[in-house]
Parts: sequence; structure tokens; C-alpha cells
Amino acid sequence: MKKDRKIPEFKKYKYSVAAVDLAAFTIIENELNVLVVKMKYDPFKGERALPGGRIRTYESIDECARREFYEKTRIKNIYLEQLYSFGDVKRDPSMRIISVAYLVLVNNGGIDLKTTEKYEEICWIPVSKVPKLAYDHSKILKYALLRLKSKLTYTNIVYNLLPQKFKLSEMRKIYEIILGRELDKRNFRKKIFSLDLIKEVGKEAGVPHRPSKLYSFKVKKPMVVEIF
Repeated sequence: MKKDRKIPEFKKYKYSVAAVDLAAFTIIENELNVLVVKMKYDPFKGERALPGGRIRTYESIDECARREFYEKTRIKNIYLEQLYSFGDVKRDPSMRIISVAYLVLVNNGGIDLKTTEKYEEICWIPVSKVPKLAYDHSKILKYALLRLKSKLTYTNIVYNLLPQKFKLSEMRKIYEIILGRELDKRNFRKKIFSLDLIKEVGKEAGVPHRPSKLYSFKVKKPMVVEIF
């Protein structure tokens, strides 16, 4: 007969605590960036981690995720998707915490990051330069990136990363950045217009060259569409 798995004893706490962690992405200078914090206290003092927090007794899990993001960015209108629950017993050495991870997408325009007393700082970091994260957050980040790449191919969620008005080349560039491959300009243009997702809203102003057309999304809500 197999022996029961040995469970660590957390002397201060009798029951598990529920929390959220946010894998929040944006595009900055043609790179995919993720929001990270620098831990202020032990057991991971000085290390980077994904932002998050514990779920209050009077709020839903989604409400907690939105509140945590708002407290750090003052942004309410975001794309928020529940990813997965992470509940390894040893994921947090200080106490037994079960975390529900979220994918967040937001356009970077106008975001003023706010740190809290829990963190030394908060900032965007290019995904390609993210160090090993505290807790199991490297695992969460990897999971979130896989989800993001997958959903870009069969949904319209790219609108969350674009400004209100954008050039078609800017839209294509975001796909290329996240998917990690170059897309044929002609085929991309043909595909996007065939899906009837965007509309022309004017042209660039104040440019020395021939102004490009500007577009916006007809509908800003998640939809299943065959992009690729």
C-alpha cells in the first residue's frame, strides 16, 4: 500500500486562501510586454512576480481580478479571461494559497502604473527579457503566452491591444510580434476585410508622406473568427 503524500504544515493557517494572479500583456515599441512587480517582503524579496492579490469575501473571482488590475493601472476597460487554477501545495512557502490565473490584454496608451505597499515597484517588461519569476509565476506566464498565441488565430481579441484608430500595418504587426512570424501583407489584408471586422475611419494627419488609412473595429467584444 502506498504511503500518503506528506503535506507541509503551515502553522499559522488552518485553511487554504484563494487569490488571483494576472498575466497582463500590452505592446510597447513593437515588443510584447508583460506587467510585473518587484516583491518588497520575504520570502521573495527583490524578485519579480506577476501582480495579484487575495480574493475578498464579498467579491467574485472576476471582480477581484479587475480590482487588482485597476489598483495598479487605473484602467477598467480590459480584456479579462480566466486561464487556470494553480494549487500546488508548495507554490507559496509562507501559506497555503490557491491561485486563479487570468489573461489580461490592454492597449498601453494612457496607462499610469501605480505601485502599492506590497511591492517595491511595478513596470512593463518585454516578454523576451523576463527573468525567472517568484512562486510559480514563470509557469503561469508560459501558460498565458500559449493561450494568447492560440486565441489570436481564431478570435478577434487583437482589438484589445490596438488604439481606437489604427493602421492596417499596425494590426498586422501585432500578429507578427505575438505569433513570431512574418505575415504576407496582401493575404493578411484580404483576410481581414473578408471577415468584416473593421471599418475605415479616416486618414493619418500631419505626416510628410502619403497618409495611410485609419481603421477601427466595428464591434469590440470577443468573437470567434477564423483569422488563420
